[in-house]
Amino acid sequence: MELLNWLLDPLAYPFMGRALMASIIVGVLCPVIGTYIILQGMAFFGDALSHAILPGVVVAFLLSWPLSVGALIVGVLAAVGIGLLSERGEIREDTAIGIVFAGSFALGIAMISTVRSYAVDLTHILFGNVLGIANRDLWLVGGLGLLILLTVIVLYKEFLVLAFDPTLAVVLRLPARFLRYLLLVLIALTIVVSLQTVGIALMLAMLVTPAAAAQLLTRRLPTMMLTAAGIGAFANVTGLYLSFYYNVASGPAMVLTATAIFLIVFFLRPGRGYLWRALVRVPA
Repeated sequence: MELLNWLLDPLAYPFMGRALMASIIVGVLCPVIGTYIILQGMAFFGDALSHAILPGVVVAFLLSWPLSVGALIVGVLAAVGIGLLSERGEIREDTAIGIVFAGSFALGIAMISTVRSYAVDLTHILFGNVLGIANRDLWLVGGLGLLILLTVIVLYKEFLVLAFDPTLAVVLRLPARFLRYLLLVLIALTIVVSLQTVGIALMLAMLVTPAAAAQLLTRRLPTMMLTAAGIGAFANVTGLYLSFYYNVASGPAMVLTATAIFLIVFFLRPGRGYLWRALVRVPA
């Protein structure tokens, strides 16, 4: 009964109900997209893109637009820009990512320095403020999240081939270039959807950590996605409750929970975890 009260009491506050729904959506969405990110070695891309949207957020703030609109526009432009710079092979992809990341983030910081009243809002953007999510934000998160997941489901086989064997994708005459750009755009959209939940500074952890934990447990992509989504949703909900009861920031609480789960899996996974193997060697 005490556990039930512990779970239900926070939901008496409307803002907690909205925060819980947003946390679950983001907790499922980020690891699903994050699975493709870790399989293709694109973690740096995810981190760079999450920082590159900062100018769009500042412009949206100055124009009194929803912050997600500015983040969406700049995020898509940054993703496409990275793809164009590295497409011909004259510039390595990691170099293109570094150029766009540094330039965009510097532009955002320069713009912030001219707006004295932006400090508090910047803190929310950097570290998230899921407890402040409004109804319209929740609809946006849900709508875009559903669109991204449906796209992944419809193009699952194509993205699977692209992730594991790009050469085979060309042989099968799949639109590899289009799929690559689409995946970049989906990553950008996922970052925009998750912006208010975990913030720019912690976005990479939400994309990568649950997916990395799932990769340690299974090698089959569908199972990996489902496991990662379960870990992400559990970490976000647990972090949200910890933030409510222990008065800590919600974004860091979610990321720390996901990190703890990864470490538990890393050390204790059956058969291959370091502590598991050490304990097995100890005579009964």
